[in-house]
Amino acid sequence: MRIVICGAGLVGSAIASHLAAEQNDVTVIDADSEKIQRVVEHADVRGVVGVASHPDVLTEAGLRDAQLLIAVTESDEINMVATQVAHTIFHTPTRIARIRSWAYLNPEFRDLYGSDHMPIDHIISPEEEVSSAVERQLRLPGAFDVKDMADGKVQLIGVLTKANCPILSTPLRHLTSLFPELSMTIIAIVRGSQVIVPRDGNDELQEGDKVYFVCDVDHTQRAMAAFGHTETEAATAVIAGGGNIGMLLAEKIHEHNASASATIIEIDKQQAHKIATELPSASVVCGDTLDADILEEAGVATTGTFLSVSNDDEVNMLSALLAKRMGAAHTVALVNNPGFVPLMSTLGIDAVVNPPQITVSSILEHVRRGRIIDVHSVLEGHGEVLEAEISPSSLLVGQALRNARVPKGLSFGAIVRKGEVIAVRGETIIEANDLVILYAKQGRAAKAETLLSGDF
Repeated sequence: MRIVICGAGLVGSAIASHLAAEQNDVTVIDADSEKIQRVVEHADVRGVVGVASHPDVLTEAGLRDAQLLIAVTESDEINMVATQVAHTIFHTPTRIARIRSWAYLNPEFRDLYGSDHMPIDHIISPEEEVSSAVERQLRLPGAFDVKDMADGKVQLIGVLTKANCPILSTPLRHLTSLFPELSMTIIAIVRGSQVIVPRDGNDELQEGDKVYFVCDVDHTQRAMAAFGHTETEAATAVIAGGGNIGMLLAEKIHEHNASASATIIEIDKQQAHKIATELPSASVVCGDTLDADILEEAGVATTGTFLSVSNDDEVNMLSALLAKRMGAAHTVALVNNPGFVPLMSTLGIDAVVNPPQITVSSILEHVRRGRIIDVHSVLEGHGEVLEAEISPSSLLVGQALRNARVPKGLSFGAIVRKGEVIAVRGETIIEANDLVILYAKQGRAAKAETLLSGDF
């Protein structure tokens, strides 16, 4: 597929690397020549320096022959105009744009986006995506990553194995006999920079592993307990940072649990006043999140969860560490720089939210073809978890998984058949139109698409 990406920032570079690794023809546009140089050096892509909404620049990038435009520059206006130019002049089939400003996202103006007006096929709102991701972690504080799949029937969960994990040094094939009634399957293990995709059941978990598993949503608490995580949902939360994400989080916390309380710390007096006016359900403390006295006033010492979601990575990390030291039971830090993500668990921060990774997942959901329904990019870009429907022409149909020719780097986690969740085992037989959840190691998603669809 020929793809043009507008913007070579964190999201643009990440999605470019991701799609180029799957043999797509990718061109990246950015007005900053240094950003273009970096992305060209790190990925097999072509770079064009210029304003991404200008028709001549889009022409140079080859948009006339492209099937997809992804506009993720720092400017909403450039992203919107680029999609308009792509539609009107180049007739690009699919157009995706990232839009941040709530002035454009107001539901009152939803008619703005359509084939007769601003022809954007899919709008990505980072703040909404990030706040939803953090809210899911609030519901399951023992996990560092949570994703609802299959219409909420299945959960993808990432957990860190600690010394108290009862299944350390146990071959994975024994888990079925240890927990015979538990509908749960481990699909990937991240150990340092290595990704282990379980296949024969001989792999064993070690302390410090980051484990991704899929389970029936009704079995979530039992599955978490199997990994030594018995944390309960917090009744109180302190949110450091009162921007769009912080306000959305406070709203979601109140919507999910009316009895739960949220306190927002915001350094800007005008913004703090705005929050107090617009969110009467939340308490507001005006001050610096790195000030221990302010954290104490906000009740950090007794809070269930501390969430640091300001626009500054360093402030988020340091305030989360300070909150942990002061007694916060669970800490979550928003970090944009992907280089910081591997440090979080070693520093003692319980979970990290990486907006570029979340935005990439949202984009991939619309990029994936065939029978792919949903996509979730896992920690540090090691791969993707796909939700997909099995085509009747797939070579998997009618075969037990242990006998199927499943390519390396792929592992199945669950099947949903007629509304029933089925844990995947070696003897599990795939049927046509099954809904499956599977993990695809980085660069293997295209093979997964082919396997599921049968289009060889």
